[in-house]
Amino acid sequence: MPETPATPAIPTPPVAPEAGTVAAVPARPRRRVLASVARWVAAVVVCGGLGAGTAAAITSMERTDVPGLATESDGRWAYPKLSLPPLPEGSPRPFTDGNDGEIHHADLRRLLLPAPAGATVDPKLDGGWVGVDQYLSVYPKEQRGELKQALDDSALRHVTARAWTMPDGTRSAVYLLRFKSVGFSETFRDEAVKAGSSDRLLLDGVRIAEIDALGDDIRVTDTGVYAAAELKPYGPEQTRWAYIQAGDTLALVVQSRKGEAATVPFQQTVTLQNQLLG
Repeated sequence: MPETPATPAIPTPPVAPEAGTVAAVPARPRRRVLASVARWVAAVVVCGGLGAGTAAAITSMERTDVPGLATESDGRWAYPKLSLPPLPEGSPRPFTDGNDGEIHHADLRRLLLPAPAGATVDPKLDGGWVGVDQYLSVYPKEQRGELKQALDDSALRHVTARAWTMPDGTRSAVYLLRFKSVGFSETFRDEAVKAGSSDRLLLDGVRIAEIDALGDDIRVTDTGVYAAAELKPYGPEQTRWAYIQAGDTLALVVQSRKGEAATVPFQQTVTLQNQLLG
């Protein structure tokens, strides 16, 4: 496998204000036109490279330039140093020529964002494989049967997840769903959860939501981010969530907190998970 250049500095994403309101499916071409800037954010920042089958660290010369390592004065969490896992010998990265299905050949569990310092990890969602029913539990009960059928029709291969709670009470969960190819992943995104649509599928307990603008610096080549934030009246806590489309893999990042789910750690968490998948 050819070596890629050393990882450049990853700029600290600004905190953006909230915005308003099967049969086999063939893999689609890698370069897709952005459907709507208001619906999702995707562009070009290199998150890391693999050299000769070894992991490439997501690093920066300046500590404050890296979302996971910045100081905590602005509300960011202290994530551990991140690196991309090695690929099986002879396997291409997901967005390289010849990988038309945009398949992640690395162990999906090692592409899952680790919990930050100070977090209490949910022992049931500790970064291992989980069942479909566990993933579906984040959606309203009346929607789960239809979603389960959609997953059966979409050639789902694996689900892995990690969840944790921070000292301030913020609860986070990250799910990674790997499908047979990008075509299946995008079909589930568009037709089942409707991630970028105004009639997006809401999470359990959420009655109304709006597009959550995370800022233009959440950018990774060939990926897309579709975020939403629960609107008032939302009861004792608020929920934010985002889907990350990255080839054959669809990620779901969920954060809830009593009173209000803070923007900064949510943006940071989505950014880092996006970089690991891109």
